[in-house]
Amino acid sequence: MSKQLNFGIPKGSLEDATVDLFKKAGWKVSISSRSYFPGVDDEEMNCKLIRPQEMGKYVERGTIDVGIAGRDWVRENDSDVVEICEMVYSKVSRRPVRWVLVVAQDSPVQKPEDLAGATISTELVGFTKRYFSERNIPVNVEFSWGATEAKVVDGLCDAIVEVTETGSTIRANNLRIVCDLMQSVPVMVANKDAWQEPWKRAKIEQIATLLKSALAAEGMVGIKMNAPGDKVEAITAVLPSQKAPTVAHLYKSDWVSIESILSEKDVRKIVPELLRLGAEGIVEYPLNKII
Repeated sequence: MSKQLNFGIPKGSLEDATVDLFKKAGWKVSISSRSYFPGVDDEEMNCKLIRPQEMGKYVERGTIDVGIAGRDWVRENDSDVVEICEMVYSKVSRRPVRWVLVVAQDSPVQKPEDLAGATISTELVGFTKRYFSERNIPVNVEFSWGATEAKVVDGLCDAIVEVTETGSTIRANNLRIVCDLMQSVPVMVANKDAWQEPWKRAKIEQIATLLKSALAAEGMVGIKMNAPGDKVEAITAVLPSQKAPTVAHLYKSDWVSIESILSEKDVRKIVPELLRLGAEGIVEYPLNKII
């Protein structure tokens, strides 16, 4: 049997987006509703479905060599792992989530220090305890099984530490954000021993490179067209591009072929202008990876 890398696929909100990302990067990951062991068309990989809340501890132990989870849950478990890269999925959200300290709208609390002796409810117990301990603020931190916002509204606790993107749900429940404690995005993390093993490190780097290239291609397309040679400057001036567009002369012609990579949203804006400037045969094509 060949060497294998144990890879943790995050189960839950990131699951479908991760499988789709692997597909774009060149791997077919198949998940059965009755199995926690996804199939993958790579004999050098062995995939397992792991809850993001537990990914960090399993990677730290070496049960999993590498996996993807929110940075918040890696920090919640205080996991001693190597962070390889951020994996910001546009299909989930490109906006980092925020863990915030929240109180009732009419609470006198204005800063964390005002909560000395108070009870705080949260899913992020370990991180919250460390946050207040590091600031020498004595608090009682309780695990919340859900409906966390309701607990501070009902007076079951003095404050909560909750996750949000925009804060709209918090405001809708007549609550107030005291301060941000942490921002989080999905990250790829590796076991320290696996990272030091040459074969596993090379495999992890290969996967990370291709996954990041697939993420970079999200929302991007390639565009190519033919144009009169005397219109090259005008046309390239309206083409947003990572670098200068590629321009090649057509065989035995004064015309050129122009090719570029740009945001899919930009195409609808500039095509009328390209046509006005004399471009013809405009072709738009999807991209799987930008490396």
